[in-house]
Amino acid sequence: MTYNMKVRAKVRRIGNSLGVIIQAEEAKRQGLSEGDEVILEVERSVNPKDLFGKFRFSKTTQELKDEAREGWG
Repeated sequence: MTYNMKVRAKVRRIGNSLGVIIQAEEAKRQGLSEGDEVILEVERSVNPKDLFGKFRFSKTTQELKDEAREGWG
């Protein structure tokens, strides 16, 4: 039998490993208990602040601003 649930969780260090904690209320709602086997699908959320400086453009910021302002006139 397969059940689906989607929760947001932080990856935490547990000894020498990494793990994800499922809140007790969600585990109870899903009927999970210690030792149950689950399948984990990972979707990493990205903080937009981490993207600054990652992309390179063919024009400088000033050139892009000047080009945008030309269309305002």
